[in-house]
Amino acid sequence: MSDSPVSPARRTYRHGDLRSALLDAGVALAREGGPTAIVLREATRRAGVVPNAAYRHFASHQALFEAVRTTALGLLAREIEAEVKAARKLRGSGRRARAAFRGVGIGYLRFAWQEPGLFRTAFAARPFNLHEFAADDAAARGASGRDPFELLCDALDDLVAAGLLPAARRPGAEFMSWSAVHGMAFLMLDGPLRALNEAARRAFAERLVTMVEQGLLALPQAQ
Repeated sequence: MSDSPVSPARRTYRHGDLRSALLDAGVALAREGGPTAIVLREATRRAGVVPNAAYRHFASHQALFEAVRTTALGLLAREIEAEVKAARKLRGSGRRARAAFRGVGIGYLRFAWQEPGLFRTAFAARPFNLHEFAADDAAARGASGRDPFELLCDALDDLVAAGLLPAARRPGAEFMSWSAVHGMAFLMLDGPLRALNEAARRAFAERLVTMVEQGLLALPQAQ
């Protein structure tokens, strides 16, 4: 057992520091235990302040939860962007468009299995609408300024521009694609695929995005 003295709770912060400290604590709680672990009192304890000090920044548990959820969406967007950025280096507009579309799915699934607590928080079980993805809050967006849903839509639009996806098949394609990868994500987190190792998860992810790609583009099946 350590003999190090326990640091006293911090009572003062520069403007903005306390909100950031509370949000960081909330994100850490979500990482550890998902959406139900985000507790305002615990966040204040980790930030080293008394509970009442938090209320000028987060008036309720729900306010902190929404801030953490927004941050989780932004981190998901950055994971997707990393895949899309690699795809953009390829030669040929068609090849780039296909690789970027696949990258959206791979990045989405990788975030789900590497950050399960944050992924569950981003899509906590409650009704939500698309305007929540297109919120003005920059924290919900990646470095490109796009949120996860917009990144998917951009990838589909690029497939149309490259002549791979007929414009007539574009409407609604974002929901077909999203439902496939989102369902796979939860099979990996809570379903029969939860025991897969990293390599097996990656293989399933690759197979899934190939299936979605072939279904959308009506590509011939690989022999």
